[in-house]
Amino acid sequence: MRLGLMARDMSPENLELARAVLARMHAAGLETLPAAGLAVQLGMPAALEAGDHEDVDLWVGLGGDGTLLDMVAQVGRDGVPVLGINLGRLGFLSSVRIEDLDGALAALKAGRYAVQERSLLEVTDHGELLGTVNFALNEVSISKRDSASMVALHVHLDNDFLNTYWADGLIVATPTGSTAYSLSCGGPILHPTSNALVINPISPHNLNVRPYVIPDHFTIRVRLEARADKCLLNLDARSVALDGDATITIRRAPFDVKLVQLEGQDPLDTLRSKLNWGLDHRSASR
Repeated sequence: MRLGLMARDMSPENLELARAVLARMHAAGLETLPAAGLAVQLGMPAALEAGDHEDVDLWVGLGGDGTLLDMVAQVGRDGVPVLGINLGRLGFLSSVRIEDLDGALAALKAGRYAVQERSLLEVTDHGELLGTVNFALNEVSISKRDSASMVALHVHLDNDFLNTYWADGLIVATPTGSTAYSLSCGGPILHPTSNALVINPISPHNLNVRPYVIPDHFTIRVRLEARADKCLLNLDARSVALDGDATITIRRAPFDVKLVQLEGQDPLDTLRSKLNWGLDHRSASR
């Protein structure tokens, strides 16, 4: 099996961890192909150049959830499964921990894993700013810049008016992204394979406004009305500046990303461990 490897800029400590991970991959009989950015950090020739993805069986991100999101942005259209190896704390997406690495590598070598398709969001306009990286795994959000006044966001579902949100911004989250930014803004948690989206205002002025779950067949059109000249359009961790009167069109992307699901891993297990579900603090010692 040929593993394409990606990572963000790493600390010296994580760089040593990455070298150890590569050594354990080689010991497990797996071929590693570091992409250019990681190869530079490791001081070795790049095995993969930009766009050179056709010979990769699996993409592996070394880092955290942000690393996996960056990797999806680069290779999400390829249809190649992706996996995250977490070099720090347990993540929702980068779920393979260092202490479980050898078992995970053995499972990859033996083909003992499943692939779970996760839906993406696509922004269908502003191609001059977004190019071909116009999609997001977690969320598309619109926010005011700096300390600017709140924004009015006029939202339509297909051709039907939904609401005007007076807020600091608006999040449209996928089921995968329902445990990310949207959750921190009070949004609901969706099962990752749900065919649904969350529309969630950021710090709304109207206190009776709440997050809204919709089927993902809707096209969402957001017209901005901002006092500031610019607002920010954010696709996961990537941001571009838009005019304060711009319109943004968001829909489910026509392709999904394939996340590797190893034996013994389950999104529900991650929820319980990450959010401490099931812990009874009343029984804690005092």
